[in-house]
Amino acid sequence: MEEKVLTAEEQEKELAEQARIRREKLQKLADENKDPFVKVKYEVTARSAYIRENFATLENKEVSIAGRLMSRRIMGKASFCHLQDDNGLIQIYVRRDDVGEEDYASFKKDYDLGDIVGVKGYVFKTQTGEVSVHCTGIEMLSKCLLPLPEKQHGLKDTDIRYRQRELDLIVNPEVKSVFFKRSRILSELRAFLDGKGFLEVDTPVLNTIEIGASARPFKTRHNALDIDMYLRIETELYLKRLIVGGFERVYEVGRIFRNEGMDAFHNPEFTTIEMYAAYLDYFDMMDIVEEMYAHVAKKVCGTTDITYQGTELHLGGKWARLTMKEAVKKYAGADYDKWATDADARACAKKLGVTVEEGDAATKGHVLIALFDAFVEEKLVQPTFIYDYPVENSPLAKRKADDPAFTQRFEYFICSHEFGNAFSELNDPIDQRQRFVKQVEAKRAQEKNCNAQVDEEFVTALEYGLPPTGGLGFGLDRLVMLLTDSATIRDVLLFPTMKPKK
Repeated sequence: MEEKVLTAEEQEKELAEQARIRREKLQKLADENKDPFVKVKYEVTARSAYIRENFATLENKEVSIAGRLMSRRIMGKASFCHLQDDNGLIQIYVRRDDVGEEDYASFKKDYDLGDIVGVKGYVFKTQTGEVSVHCTGIEMLSKCLLPLPEKQHGLKDTDIRYRQRELDLIVNPEVKSVFFKRSRILSELRAFLDGKGFLEVDTPVLNTIEIGASARPFKTRHNALDIDMYLRIETELYLKRLIVGGFERVYEVGRIFRNEGMDAFHNPEFTTIEMYAAYLDYFDMMDIVEEMYAHVAKKVCGTTDITYQGTELHLGGKWARLTMKEAVKKYAGADYDKWATDADARACAKKLGVTVEEGDAATKGHVLIALFDAFVEEKLVQPTFIYDYPVENSPLAKRKADDPAFTQRFEYFICSHEFGNAFSELNDPIDQRQRFVKQVEAKRAQEKNCNAQVDEEFVTALEYGLPPTGGLGFGLDRLVMLLTDSATIRDVLLFPTMKPKK
């Protein structure tokens, strides 16, 4: 017989009816002095994974477990059900003669799927070989007042999954594994950096000025000080001030906020890891990236060869390294060194059908960047370092001594996406201030009502002396996407930004 498909209105009515019945059951329990919400504690002596992994030593031993009731099969005087804790599912055998007639009747009539339940009993195996707990005592610890999605249909609606992540975690166990792995990735990153002598620090989230970087900040108001403040778009400047102060290696796991667009790789609120090391340069930072990614992949995935969205990637060993000029020449057929003037560069871009944002004011560096974006990035599938960026888009990187039109900067790309950014840090305060001024002027020209300012406090810090320093920043969320084979950043953020429902 074909299953009847309910209309949206019919589904809504059915869910409302189920919710009404559950509230009636709760009231009945309260009337019987069994209100589960008055309970504040339950002793848990074992979890599902521990019981399964240690069956040989736990067989016939008493345990106390708790979790969410996810399935139930009533069979007269005995029933089977499954409890779900943060380790997974475990089967429970509930028999009237063991728990008592009153509790068994309540289990049959008052319990619903989704309820939080505590179970005492002894460990055994069923005839089919399933590790289970033979219940000797059961009690409701919390009532689930809304019905869970039907198991056979699951929870597929991504809007509901992201808005109600708690529901997603309940009914889609594979989702929980992503976030367990995210935690493991962060732990291994910290272990790696700590092992390299880096000190983890925290810097302010709220800034008193809007800095001149290209990212657009979120603005708020500090009532006590009666000033506008801005949520940080990076952690960089404070961290480099700490290097000035005498810390030689620092890093921060920082929450970042950018008032910009959203797509599979961008969320307005995300996490970066930025690190700075005195007396190292950008080539040293390349070595650190290679070693760090290999370490984390091996620890978390068991191998440095992984698959992301159907593409095999090799994170171990030495990664490809190309200057931006070499990459543009290889993939776009345009030779920077043959452009005698800015006009030659603009003519090349026009010939290749590439529009340069700066128009007639575009320099050779601007054109090189535009050609890279148009022709190169999509070709960088295996891990690749692109280095020596034009000074036009690298306001915080040290110039190359032998070619001051370029900076000691790299980005690294995997599966055609940028994953991190690094410099030999600019430590000349005079040059830095000049670049900040140009950056602020450009931003104010582009954005109406822009309040971008030169960070004079940072420039002053540089005047006290920043040693030669290598710096690196990368997105934690993108790394988690890579190592969990997640297609969108929303799948690796517990609560991604969502537009409110009307």
